[in-house]
Amino acid sequence: MKILSADQTRQADQATIQAEGIRSEELMERAAAALSAWLMERVAPEESGEIHIFCGPGNNGGDGLAAARYLHEADYKVRVWLLPATKYSPNFTHNRQHLPEELPCAELNPQKLPRLLPHSIVLDALFGTGLGRPLEGDAAAVVKHLNKAQARIIAVDVPSGLFTDAPQPADSVVVQARHTISFELPKLAFLLHQNVPFVGQWHVLPIGLSTEFIHNTSVDNYFVDAIFLAGRLPQRTQFSHKGTFGHALLLAGSRGKIGAAVLASRACLHGGVGLLTVRVPAVGYDILQSSAPEAMALTDPATDFVTELPDLKPYAAIGIGPGLGQEAATRDVLEQLLREAKVPLIIDADALNLLGANRELLDLLPPDTLLTPHPKEFERLTEPARDDYHRLELLRDFARQRRCYCVLKGAYTALAAPDGTLYFNSTGNPGMATGGSGDVLTGLLLALRADQRLSPLDAALLGLYAHGRAGDLAAEETGQAGLVAGDIARFIGPALHKLTTLPARL
Repeated sequence: MKILSADQTRQADQATIQAEGIRSEELMERAAAALSAWLMERVAPEESGEIHIFCGPGNNGGDGLAAARYLHEADYKVRVWLLPATKYSPNFTHNRQHLPEELPCAELNPQKLPRLLPHSIVLDALFGTGLGRPLEGDAAAVVKHLNKAQARIIAVDVPSGLFTDAPQPADSVVVQARHTISFELPKLAFLLHQNVPFVGQWHVLPIGLSTEFIHNTSVDNYFVDAIFLAGRLPQRTQFSHKGTFGHALLLAGSRGKIGAAVLASRACLHGGVGLLTVRVPAVGYDILQSSAPEAMALTDPATDFVTELPDLKPYAAIGIGPGLGQEAATRDVLEQLLREAKVPLIIDADALNLLGANRELLDLLPPDTLLTPHPKEFERLTEPARDDYHRLELLRDFARQRRCYCVLKGAYTALAAPDGTLYFNSTGNPGMATGGSGDVLTGLLLALRADQRLSPLDAALLGLYAHGRAGDLAAEETGQAGLVAGDIARFIGPALHKLTTLPARL
């Protein structure tokens, strides 16, 4: 799904109003009804206690007022608090006038703010996506008061004080929500680590915004879910054979790190590759043959690390890096590969560290190469980032400049395409923060890049999604704390199978 900017979101609202011939108040009713229904599904009136709804003077406050009416009509105890202002939006005024008389509603006194009982429910409807500067004055005082309370804060649209599309000063006052409710589409701010203390868990509720407007609006950020990937992974035909799905080469492992080669190999095999050859140092031969018997072992003349590049002619895709080590001879192998490879490359782990230490090699990257760094590895390839937004711009620029696909691993792993578009992955869990998880991803991506039926973009997107989904399936069995990388590899098959059962796009 597309990630719209704050301005594009406002345009989507207006496009919906015009296309359907409705008033803005009616669209606000949809949002309030969806928000209220979400809350009602999670807490009954007799369990909620008093729900405090803090409303600002704009349309976000209008959402809160409308939600207050819905909750009151459903027998919830609701109290509305209004932020003092000299000007109110028409939608705010409309919903203020339609509040039931018996519903408690009062203007906030910044000198004597209401006491909130621990674990009481608070709806933050002070400010939405239109905020362009940090909160100050009475608004900042109210937000500080909310953050000090031990209440369960639910932010409407975005936490008040949080910028949607850009970083803000470090000392900005922002609501620290437990849940954030977005309408129709997620916001970029939700996907960044620096905003976790403010956003909490986020949820997207449909309200019927214009599909035509969204479809025709150009964006450079996408959120990748199963629907986005529907039809991208072809089903296997009756007369498929191992040659159909490619012969992959993996260069991996060094003394003490043969496990990385094994994990990547298993993932590649579970990812559906037709044939897999693994180049390992001689010390890894017995380990690989017993741990991944479906793979062909091609040993290097050296005992402890890879020192020579084999003949590349048989291979449809080549992966390099897991457990490889950073010996000088291995660095030379990487350079030779970059100069000679005529097939897709996947570069990970120690191969990335070698690139970071020898940046002149970046000029040799073949077009459409796929790199899979974590943040520290990416920093070695570029420069330290000032904040998460700056890091995304560095990622975007790196992919454009190097004409490559670059994965920035983490929560909501981001993929940058050569045109600068960013794709954020929706699957995965904290249990996957374990050694070897990245090796599994490399093996899976290698399998998909060896499949000539897939474009470079589709292979990368499918690999990221299936890797995260495999981790989610594994966590259901093991729990997050007990999850190890080998569990992720085991569930790659079921994760990919789910993608083949989705209806294809027309």
